[in-house]
Order: sequence, then structure tokens, then C-alpha cells
Amino acid sequence: MNYDLTEEQVAFQDTARKFSANALAPNTAEWDATAFFPKQAFIEAGKLGFMAMYIPEKHHGIGLSRLDSAIIMEELASGCTATAAFISIHNMAFNMLSRYGSESVIQEWAGDLASGEKLASYCLTEPDAGSDAASLSTKAEKKSDHYLINGTKAFISGAGDTDLLIVMARTGVEGAKGISCFAIPADSPGISYGKKEEKLGWNSQATRLIHLENVSIPLDNLLAKEGQGFKLAMEGLDGGRINIAACSVGTAKSTLQHTTAYVKDRKQFKKALSTFQTTQFKLADMLTELVAARQMIRLAAYKLDQNHADKSAFCAMAKRFATDIGFRVCDEALQLHGGYGYIKEYPIERHFRDTRVHRILEGTNEVMRLIIAKHLLSDENMQLIHA
Repeated sequence: MNYDLTEEQVAFQDTARKFSANALAPNTAEWDATAFFPKQAFIEAGKLGFMAMYIPEKHHGIGLSRLDSAIIMEELASGCTATAAFISIHNMAFNMLSRYGSESVIQEWAGDLASGEKLASYCLTEPDAGSDAASLSTKAEKKSDHYLINGTKAFISGAGDTDLLIVMARTGVEGAKGISCFAIPADSPGISYGKKEEKLGWNSQATRLIHLENVSIPLDNLLAKEGQGFKLAMEGLDGGRINIAACSVGTAKSTLQHTTAYVKDRKQFKKALSTFQTTQFKLADMLTELVAARQMIRLAAYKLDQNHADKSAFCAMAKRFATDIGFRVCDEALQLHGGYGYIKEYPIERHFRDTRVHRILEGTNEVMRLIIAKHLLSDENMQLIHA
């Protein structure tokens, strides 16, 4: 088994690393402090194809695999976690439109979404439907020539700053089978936005409630068929989980680089911190777990690219492991920095804040464990164990 990246993957990685270092990293502290949503950065990312990574070329994308995309996401997050995470969300929403939208709606939006000139939000969560997403109550009522949508979405990344909303709404019976998916222009009459939430991290992207009151959209704005929305939402989350896992590893990688340089320079008891065995043990564990998380992500991405029967279990395992490890590495790095890790002069506290939410979004890590256990317990031949 060859773990080396191909020449093409190395080229993608190098391009993303340079973009991250030059366009994201120098600005991320200011964006965080001022809660600035860097729309120009998304346009610059669009020029490199990063706003349409796994979108087919016919829809203005660059048609990468999920493995290629995970490699890029890791590099982007090493420069700015919150910006990389939004690029992931945009790609997830855009991919749903590209795969399941009507041709007229795709042609209307694809070019601008691929360029980063326009942005998309993924709208599943509601005030009373978080982990139990199948209980959502937003309703879409079919009329003669349009749908009428009413409800509220919560914790929507980019809300108020994005242009297209991919919205899950109920068209039928209770539960997952009654949910459908719609592409809704964000400025449609009847849409209003709640206040910008004050958050622990991810400050450079807005999080808001979205209220939909008698929002009318054409029948063509339905994605796939009625009743398939929950399936589409979960399918999107498989890839989203790989991406957010890669964001955790990218941030942890940047954190470990900062920390390694810091302990070499910082002296206590007339010795560099790097000479103490306890410091070396911490660094060794941080690196080992980071590399393990990266390989698990790449395995899950490969399974998703191959449409493996257990792809959802692998995506859940990668998300659970990598987001826990990413946060742990940032926490240990903060400890090694002592008081300096707690102040904003150093990037460690921002990495700590930004990675904490990764264990919650795209399905909490507790839900990931349920998904993994469900696959394991239903697998009579224990293929997950042997994989």
C-alpha cells in the first residue's frame, strides 16, 4: 500500500499551503478580533478552484476527489480555521445543488458559486432539532406552481452574508421520510435574519437564525425528489465530516509548529523547555496522534470516493477521532505555552477556541459514536474490524 501523495496531490497541497500562508494566516487574528467575514478571500480561493473542489467541470468546478479535497482543507485550516471551515460548508451546499438541482437552477448559480462571488449556506439545524435532525418542523407546502416555506433555522454559518440557502424542510410525514431539500435565494421575500451570535470561536463567520415566513420559490428549486431531503442532508454530512476533521488536523499542525518553536526558545530553570523529558513526551504524543488522525481522514475520504458500503462509518470515525485529537493538541499546546498561551499575542488561544466547535458541528461526536456502533453491531461478518 502506497501512502505517498501523487505528483498532482503534492501540487494541490503546495498551492493550498502557499495561499494559506499568504492570504489567510497574516489576516486571521484581525478577522477574529473584528468578526470580519473575508469575502475577498473567498473570491481569491475561487480563482484556485477551492470554492468548487469536488464540483464537476461542467458546473464550473475542478472535479477533485474527496481525498484530494481533504489534503487541501488541511492546508487551508493551517492558515485560518474559520475561513477554511466556511469553504467546507460552501462546498457541501454547492455540491448538493450540483448533484441534485434542476439544470436551470444549477446554470443560474454555479458560475458565481464556483468563483466565490456568491456563497452558499447549509440549513438543517433548528432551535428544537439539533442532533435529532429528522424532527425538524420547517414546512414546505406545494402549491400549483410554487412551494411556500415557513419555519426557522438555527446556527447557520454565513447566514446574512451568503446568497443561496440549501434548506431542508418537511413536505410529508413525520420523521426522515417526510423531509425534502430546496435551493432558496437568501434575499427572497419573507426571509429575515436573527442577530449575529456572539461565539467562543469561528468569529470571522457569522452565525445567525434564519426565519422563513411564506417564502415562495419555484417548483424547480426542489433538489432531487420530495422525501429525499434527509438522505441528501446526511450524504452531504459524510463529506462535511471529512472536511471538518481535516480542518482540525490543519489547525493542530499549525499549533504544533508554533509550539515546537516556542519550547526550543523558551527557557525555565536556565534550560530550554524542549530539553525537559515531560515536554518531549507531550510533543511526541501530539505528533503521533496528529499523524494518526490524518491517516484516518485519508482512509475515510478514500472510502467515500469508492462509495464503499461502510463509508458513513469511516467518515464518522474520522470526524470523531480527528476533532477530538485536534482540540487535544491545541489544549496541550496552550499548557506548554503557560500564561503566554492564554493571551492573544500568540495564536494558540484562537486555535483552542476555533477547534472546540468541531466536536459539535456536522453531528456531535456522541452522535458519531452512535453511527459507528450501529454499523458495527449490524455487521455480521465484522468487516469494519477487519478493514
